[in-house]
Amino acid sequence: MGNIGKKAVVLLSGGLDSSTVLAIASNQGFNCHALTVAYGQRHEVELDAAARVAAHLGAVEHRVVRVDLGSFGGSSLTADMPVPLDRAHDQMTDIPNTYVPARNTVFLSLALAWAETLGCFDLFAGMNAIDYSGYPDCRPEFLRAFEQTANLATKAGVEGQGHFRVHAPLLRLDKAEIVRLAMALGVDLALTHSCYAPLVGAKPCGRCDSCQLRLKGFREAGQTDPLQYSS
Repeated sequence: MGNIGKKAVVLLSGGLDSSTVLAIASNQGFNCHALTVAYGQRHEVELDAAARVAAHLGAVEHRVVRVDLGSFGGSSLTADMPVPLDRAHDQMTDIPNTYVPARNTVFLSLALAWAETLGCFDLFAGMNAIDYSGYPDCRPEFLRAFEQTANLATKAGVEGQGHFRVHAPLLRLDKAEIVRLAMALGVDLALTHSCYAPLVGAKPCGRCDSCQLRLKGFREAGQTDPLQYSS
């Protein structure tokens, strides 16, 4: 593997997708610096999941950066509004109120800043454009645009020290393929958390878009989700 010893910054939320991406980057030989963002999300239990996954998958370092997107609101994940439940899969092409304004732009910008200080040029993120909730910042067009921006807006990029790349290895996989890949890479999916509306004891609701997509993936992969759901 030509990446052995190379550093990479991996965005890690503690969910199924980002945990799989961390495993992919590690499997490719990168020394992974995992970055989790505490952005004022109501489901802060995912921060604990991220810590568990980073330790489990042997991240070189795991940092949690706090950026209070909740001060702006505009999303059911950061403000006092209900998370959509029981949406049919064919309705998930509409952008739901769980969309957090500019979240992935902010996350990737933080990953880029850390990568530049580390002297590395590989950013990994778990965006998916197949089984997702319709978020505009999960599309390949956005990732291409951000990559171009990264190389235009950084000292390292302008001076030609390297070329920043945004790796989104799950972009065109459905959830079943992601589940199979995670299991093949040895990810302990019992450590992960995907729910946007967890109940008492951090038990996943089984009804939000994120839970439904995750359960659909396990079902179509012929596997059983190790998490215990409320419904």
